Amino acid sequence: MIDLTLDMEQYDCPFIDTTVANDVAFSAVHWEFDEARHQLATRMLVEGDDRGALENGLHTLDDHANMHELDLLSKQANVAHIRTTIEETAAMGTIRANDGYITGPFHIEAGSERWHVGFDREPVADETLGSLDADNEFSVVERSDMSLSDLSGFVQNVGAAMTLVDGCKDLSDTERVTLETAVQEGYFESPRGATLGDLADRFGVSKPAVSKRLRRGQGKLAENAVDALDDIDE
Repeated sequence: MIDLTLDMEQYDCPFIDTTVANDVAFSAVHWEFDEARHQLATRMLVEGDDRGALENGLHTLDDHANMHELDLLSKQANVAHIRTTIEETAAMGTIRANDGYITGPFHIEAGSERWHVGFDREPVADETLGSLDADNEFSVVERSDMSLSDLSGFVQNVGAAMTLVDGCKDLSDTERVTLETAVQEGYFESPRGATLGDLADRFGVSKPAVSKRLRRGQGKLAENAVDALDDIDE
């Protein structure tokens, strides 16, 4: 299996056009293609920079010529959950015509869309990329040839991966920023690129306060990492 991560700039995608005109981003939650009607049904999370950006983005999306149907499922502050049906885009049609398939969720922001696409054979993947190049702007962000053992390991360890993701979500904003800064500044390296005092000065707090943030953040990540190791062993 050839797995491709593409950064796409389609010319006929209502989601991409909406992110060009408005400060919003779309993330796919679920998608399903209707082969008979050549339409894509999706459930998306829409996040705006603020409430106004979200409202403007939803109006722009609803008015797009390639948007067949849009239903607002829920909305809170600057985030909305929507159900949409759009007409098949040129890039989507090219990938489907070459027996390509979506292998992961897609994200759309600032005029481009991150796609995860799979092909069973390498020559077909190369031919499809050549066809896409005629009508779309895109770049191949990542390309990998997954063996059967790779696929098996991926499927079996999805639960462990989600456990690690949940651990990251458990971090408070302060803990996350502190850990990120500590890594970037080399605090965990040997020899250290930054001391506890350096981090304290960076955040304008005491050394005990920074130390407490680091311990809490590391504790949450370590606990979920151990749970993930248990998932892998099982």
